[in-house]
Amino acid sequence: MISSMTGFGRAQQVVEGREITVEVKSVNHRFFEFAARTPRAYGYLEEKLKGFFQQAVSRGKMEAAVTIQTLEGPSARVLVNQELAGAYVEGLRRTGQALGLQDDLTLSALARFGDIFTLQRQEEDEDAVWQAVQGVAAQALEKFLAMRRAEGARLEADLLAKLESILGHVAFVEEQSPKTVAAYRQRLEAKLREVLADRQLDEARVIAEAAIFADRVAVDEETVRLRSHIAQFREILAGPAPVGRKLDFLVQEMNREANTIGSKAQDTLVARRVVEIKSDIEKIREQIQNIE
Repeated sequence: MISSMTGFGRAQQVVEGREITVEVKSVNHRFFEFAARTPRAYGYLEEKLKGFFQQAVSRGKMEAAVTIQTLEGPSARVLVNQELAGAYVEGLRRTGQALGLQDDLTLSALARFGDIFTLQRQEEDEDAVWQAVQGVAAQALEKFLAMRRAEGARLEADLLAKLESILGHVAFVEEQSPKTVAAYRQRLEAKLREVLADRQLDEARVIAEAAIFADRVAVDEETVRLRSHIAQFREILAGPAPVGRKLDFLVQEMNREANTIGSKAQDTLVARRVVEIKSDIEKIREQIQNIE
């Protein structure tokens, strides 16, 4: 079953006193591209998350967002530089006295000097944190992949319908092409009879001219190859993912055959069907840009 490159998954769980949330989403991209947003103290998780997700995803621009909130016990403590704080107080009061200002110094005013305080986080076991995050990430990934598969199923149904449409047009072209040659021969005979008047018509010349025309407008090889490409397309759709790049190449080949048939078309009805074939191929090309 094919998978879309568009997906979203979210999971949240409390693990060992931490509330962990992981959100993951992706959009179309030719290759695998990954970016993560993690809390500042947990930047080391980004590479671990990339490796974890890349095992399940081969193409797409993927983004992950991780939040970690400690629910049990303090995760950090604030250290105060008493000497620096005292220096600030002394300096402010000395300045106030020199300028004749009222001493209204308060603790909240002193808190504005950020260099007095230092936030010290408690040491955490990185492996233990990763194990907790990985479990939640696995749940988010499962939902993410399920969404991609569901979207892939819809894409597959649409692609198969368009392939059937193309086959219908190809069948018409195959049926109509011999009629084009027959009509050309009739027109040629009529024209020659008009030009030659009472003189005898050279049947051999008519046959030769008709054969040259038939060879010039013959599309048998192209329609056979187009049918073969469609059969391959179906086989790839039914095979194991990822298949996007294979289908992209195959669509190019299908379009090449359609262009050749169009260049040989000497019949209005055939030309119209070729336009429909190319339209369906273009729609398929647009759809497969979202297939992994």
